[in-house]
Amino acid sequence: MATGGGAHRFRDLLNKELGVEIRVEDEMESLTAGLNFLIREVADEVFTYSEDTMQFVDAAADMFPYMLVNIGSGVSILKVTGDDEFERISGTSLGGGTLWGLLNLLTGVRSFDAMLEMTKTGDNAKVDMMVGDIYGTNYGRIGLKASNIASSMGGVYRKTLDKHFDDSDVARSILYMVSNNIGQIAYLNAQLHGIRHIYFGGYFIRGHPLTMHTLSYAINFWSKGEMRALFLRHEGFLGATGAFFIGERAKPATPDVALGVAPDVSQTLNEDKAPDVRRTRGRTYSFTENFSIAGAIADDAIGSLGMLDREPSKLEPLAQLVNTAKCPYTPDT
Repeated sequence: MATGGGAHRFRDLLNKELGVEIRVEDEMESLTAGLNFLIREVADEVFTYSEDTMQFVDAAADMFPYMLVNIGSGVSILKVTGDDEFERISGTSLGGGTLWGLLNLLTGVRSFDAMLEMTKTGDNAKVDMMVGDIYGTNYGRIGLKASNIASSMGGVYRKTLDKHFDDSDVARSILYMVSNNIGQIAYLNAQLHGIRHIYFGGYFIRGHPLTMHTLSYAINFWSKGEMRALFLRHEGFLGATGAFFIGERAKPATPDVALGVAPDVSQTLNEDKAPDVRRTRGRTYSFTENFSIAGAIADDAIGSLGMLDREPSKLEPLAQLVNTAKCPYTPDT
């Protein structure tokens, strides 16, 4: 199973070159199915971010409705009201591709990760026009601090067109510009549709603190502190996870006799009905498991698929990004 634009674009090529059959699942359906699974099933998945601090939240109890802001090359905003109940309500063409394209043109840097790394040392106030540049101080009457951005990259012409600007300053300015724009559009759509839970996903975020901080600040600022941006430890795997479960729902059960898994008679008698594998289990800690669904277990079975190894493990923040020689990635869920 595969999803996303690449699944459509390269399906025939993969079939021809590798001899594999690619089953393409709908991208938006996969995203929402994946997120629903992660919220319900994975311990400490959802968190807020503020002042360099991750705060995990229990989102499963009051799950629907919610809004998913999926940030890739562009941005899609989905309103989700239940399992298999969603609609794309908005979006914008200003997303990760915008950041990547502009910074490549302006700095020559080609790697997206290098661009994000560059923003850590930048000072956007050297490039942007700030409220303080206009008023000389805060504009307290309308709630604007002197450090608020009045015009993204607007300080360039105010501070002389002949000046050389550091690449890191430009990178930070553009990151703020794109992230603030996405955050404001997300908040306005949430207000329009009466939604209080806003999830941000997609590989634009990549666990980058400055990006999460900017999105969090935007939601907090426009909602006057009444709403919080929600992030995911496994943000880059929503579509893949959802596509897997959608594909599993569509195929009939195939009990593994060698492992002692007996067929479910009720399913055998109703072959026209695909088994429903969408099951939930409440969790208070992390599990090590394979997430497979077991059938009825034969009395003489030595083991079974889907059995849980209940060993609490230390959760890694944004685990998919922790994969270096010194710290190899070890799945914690």
